[in-house]
Amino acid sequence: MNPLKKCYCRTFQTVFKIALPFLPYRTPEIVGSVKALPEVIRKKKCSNVLIITDAGIRKLGLLDRLETALTDNELLYTIYDKTVANPTTDNVAEAMELYLTNGCDCIIGFGGGSSMDCAKAVGARIARPHTPLSKMKGILKVRKKLPLLIAIPTTAGTGSETTLAAVITDARTRHKYAINDFPLIPRYAVLDPKVTLSLPPFITATTGMDALTHAVEAYIGNSTTCGTRKNALMAVKLIFENIDTAYTDGTNVEARRNMLHAAYYAGCAFTKSYVGYVHAVAHSLGGEYNVPHGLANAVLLPFVLESYGPSIHKKLCRLAAEAGLCEKGTPEAEGAQLFIDAIREMKHRFGIGDTIDAIREEDIPKLAHYADKEANPLYPVPVLMNAAELEQFYVKLMTKGEEQA
Repeated sequence: MNPLKKCYCRTFQTVFKIALPFLPYRTPEIVGSVKALPEVIRKKKCSNVLIITDAGIRKLGLLDRLETALTDNELLYTIYDKTVANPTTDNVAEAMELYLTNGCDCIIGFGGGSSMDCAKAVGARIARPHTPLSKMKGILKVRKKLPLLIAIPTTAGTGSETTLAAVITDARTRHKYAINDFPLIPRYAVLDPKVTLSLPPFITATTGMDALTHAVEAYIGNSTTCGTRKNALMAVKLIFENIDTAYTDGTNVEARRNMLHAAYYAGCAFTKSYVGYVHAVAHSLGGEYNVPHGLANAVLLPFVLESYGPSIHKKLCRLAAEAGLCEKGTPEAEGAQLFIDAIREMKHRFGIGDTIDAIREEDIPKLAHYADKEANPLYPVPVLMNAAELEQFYVKLMTKGEEQA
């Protein structure tokens, strides 16, 4: 990256870090079960709910307990279940039409990050009906209070139930972009482990590693606070202690609950301290090829960490100690390598590879441009890279065989 752009990025990030204590961040109020939601909804003087989810969630019957709770308490509801992975502007438009047609006054995002992001974007469109989503991308462009927004994660990974971000894909251009503003933070987050019990092992693994990526990128960045460091460390500890149990024994309620809380803590960390190049590259892959976000993050994470080199050894060593991989006082480079190796081993246990076959070589400059535009100057990464430098990650994900060993 040329010196002028580097100076601009670091100045931008420093200003945001200085402003952090003065910005209206808040954390959602935690609700422990979907059965408690009717009381919450009535307390907020709402009576007609739009539930935004996807067809797979509905087919699995995960909505049944919520539907029963709403019906038993005589609350009206409408279900939009066409959300796709990497939700599109078309999804948002369709769900918004249902909200308006049925006279809804409350939105529940029920599912993974895609459903919750779609719910946030619908809320933003309801708040600003004359402004297209494309005009709200970036930072602090919503600026209006949303309808009551409740997030119910069915995966322990995205942390979207805590964040001020919604990531949407333009249905026509396939460009994936983020909308970031404080009104997008849900008012309530329902951390109910029972809705995650039927989550398949592979999805459990990739979403869990998504949460790990959030915690790690927030921790190693240059805009941390005492609170975000504490949240990131707690998330890493809980993930290393529980992800294998949740993967091998999906009915273990305690492991599922701990993973939900890990994702929540990681979300609290990165919503203030931001993420990094893992996310920027993963978002471009999701937008272009519809690669699931958690999978892309899991594949990319060790490659990006290695590329930062010694600049993050001290922080990775601290994470390794928190994860129980080494003792405090371990040499920083050694502890950092133990942490990266543990992530690679985790991927291997979960059947997550080192390549993404969808990538086409001719697309790489465009993908790297998208990643550069998303990350710079917003993400306070340890080492700045421009689009040309980011191309290395796409190339590595295309490389087959023993070259990656």
